[in-house]
Amino acid sequence: MKSICKDLADEYTALDDMVKDLDADGWQTVTPFYNWTIKDEISHLAYFEKTACLSATDSEAFAEEVEKILQGITSFDDVFRNVNAIGGAMSDADLLAWWRKERAQLVAAFESLKPDARVPWYGPTMSARSSATARIMETWAHAQDVVDTLGIEREPTDRLRHVAHIGVTTFGWSHVSRGLEVPDVAVRLELIGPSGDLWTWGSEDVSDSIKGQAEDFCLVMVQRRHVDDTRLEVKGGVARNWMLIAQAFAGPPVDGPKRGERITIK
Repeated sequence: MKSICKDLADEYTALDDMVKDLDADGWQTVTPFYNWTIKDEISHLAYFEKTACLSATDSEAFAEEVEKILQGITSFDDVFRNVNAIGGAMSDADLLAWWRKERAQLVAAFESLKPDARVPWYGPTMSARSSATARIMETWAHAQDVVDTLGIEREPTDRLRHVAHIGVTTFGWSHVSRGLEVPDVAVRLELIGPSGDLWTWGSEDVSDSIKGQAEDFCLVMVQRRHVDDTRLEVKGGVARNWMLIAQAFAGPPVDGPKRGERITIK
């Protein structure tokens, strides 16, 4: 777990550097993600660092927290509204301190576990390694909202391999969550990582394929870009449909941005 925990800590630091010097107006800037503010984004992350830590250290306390946050809830929107309100009620400085505390405790908790240890989550249990990978994905995705909102540059890193891996493993989920039959057609994936290495998944001897930059693929997986606003080369109907419904995170099916709705990669 040491390597993935370092990647998780580095992903946290990268986002922290984007928000730590924001003034009050900056924290209240509305992002293109459901019109959440930057403060909502960090509030959301801080809460789920907390529950991920409970998941890794105290399954009973985690179950109690889930029951508490879901009490009287009728939709996921209500859940997220309640979650974001926790950090939203704090001062900007207190929220930043809370997020830093929760994420540090989470990294320490992950470091104490074996990669294949099972931990509960909002649905099926997962391995500790998968839970840490999911936190990397979540942090990177919400950081993209901050990047787009503030118009800043973010150099991609090889930590994207974790996000790409989740994207590949949720191929079936992207279909099942929408009540669709999972295609029995394999898709070949060839991605160029930020360091120039070629990352591949699937057999070369298939008709459907996706080729391009790892960053582009990951942006589609976390629904921060429409596939047509990326440089990805998509071949085959199954591959194309996957890119239109891809969802690398849990919860009910969600539609990503429409073509041209978020920034086009040049």
